Amino acid sequence: MKVYVIVPTYNEKENIADLVEQILALDLQPYVVVVDDNSPDGTGQIADELARRSDRVRVIHRAGKLGLGTAYVAGFKLALSEGAERLITMDADFSHDPSYIPALVALADHYHITIGSRYIPQGGVRNWELRRRFLSWGANTFARTLLGLKARDCTAGFRCYHREVLLNINLDSIFSNGYSFLVEMLFRCQRRGYTVGEIPIIFTNRARGASKISQQEIYKAMYTVLRLFVSRLIRRPHPAPVSTLPPPGGDLSGLVNKTAPPHS
Repeated sequence: MKVYVIVPTYNEKENIADLVEQILALDLQPYVVVVDDNSPDGTGQIADELARRSDRVRVIHRAGKLGLGTAYVAGFKLALSEGAERLITMDADFSHDPSYIPALVALADHYHITIGSRYIPQGGVRNWELRRRFLSWGANTFARTLLGLKARDCTAGFRCYHREVLLNINLDSIFSNGYSFLVEMLFRCQRRGYTVGEIPIIFTNRARGASKISQQEIYKAMYTVLRLFVSRLIRRPHPAPVSTLPPPGGDLSGLVNKTAPPHS
């Protein structure tokens, strides 16, 4: 099975080499697609060197800071063109530990989209101040309530998609771009009839580099939820023909190493 991990980057020179090396070391033998938005700190050049050293690394260079959503779409398209069967998205700052990737892929045997979740039992966050905890909890509650989303962590960026899901979603028509792209993708997937499963993860606040979340991103996310809520009211779902997956059996919590050490 071909697994591709898509990592958008902007000024991640402190993290990108270590992250890619840890992903490549996984038994799944995944490919990595780095989508760099012309990072002024040289992240793109570091990624190019990684690609020279490994035939499982791809680099997409973009002209500037064009947004998280379009970075994901660019990575999806490249990976799909190379025959990817499972496509994973994750942050470049080690807030998503690469050791969780095998569990995401394993759970995808039973669900079309799997999510590394902070908000199911045994999931959580580390090194977050109270304000950020409240904002994240509020954003998830707001989106789930208005949009009827079934996932507990619907703003999570640590996900695994089946190939068929991305082929049946018109990626170019997604209006949202920044972090609100994650909510719109989940909304569209659920409306098309795809199933969603979650594994618990510990989300660790970045140790190196600067956060990319701004006040503007928060406002955009609120607008996205309201826009999609109106769409939900006036448009009926249009399920796609979806593959039937075997239901999960027993306790799946053993898939995850709960004591995986955070990157330091």
